[in-house]
Amino acid sequence: MDLIKYGHACVRLEKDGHALVIDPGAMTPEAEALAGADAVLITHEHFDHFEPDRLREAAAGNPDLVVYTCSGVARRLADLGVKVHVLRDGESVDVAGFRVRAAGQKHQFSHPDVAPVDNVGFLIDDEVFHPGDALTVVDVPTLLVPGNAPWMTAPDLIAYLRRMAPRRAYAVHDGLLNDWGLQVLDGVLRIEADRSNADIRRLRCGERVRL
Repeated sequence: MDLIKYGHACVRLEKDGHALVIDPGAMTPEAEALAGADAVLITHEHFDHFEPDRLREAAAGNPDLVVYTCSGVARRLADLGVKVHVLRDGESVDVAGFRVRAAGQKHQFSHPDVAPVDNVGFLIDDEVFHPGDALTVVDVPTLLVPGNAPWMTAPDLIAYLRRMAPRRAYAVHDGLLNDWGLQVLDGVLRIEADRSNADIRRLRCGERVRL
């Protein structure tokens, strides 16, 4: 299975001529991220993960496209003509040769006046986990760790990496950082990689990794 990172928090998984795309939101401008995808997985409804117009366009080009997501996103797709299925924490489905299991229920706490929205992470083939905007703990060798967010500090990032203890952790969710911030993130990841003797680093846009 190959993993390609696009834009902010989007990844594309390819295997045996099929592709799943996770979170192609408004901060993922690359058209190739969705090209020929069999299914799209959306963790939650925030704009950097979910862009309805992009899904509408993708579905127009591929009537067989299917979306798997949480209840909050599904409500917003009811009138878009997209085939939508809700996955809840612990549920699994086979999609285009991939095994997809949902993990988690809510977005990480981010504002004292706003209740967390629905958020479901996706575990693919028991190999790679995209948590969306949450710090859900699962047993998995490859973690797509949020590299930066208004709801997360560097100690939160480090604690999550240490609790998960993956063999590989690739930072995504880095679109809000300028060059200085990316350098700081890279430094934090490098320290954790050396400490745990694991492959922990930030993926650049368009970078491909074989899992």
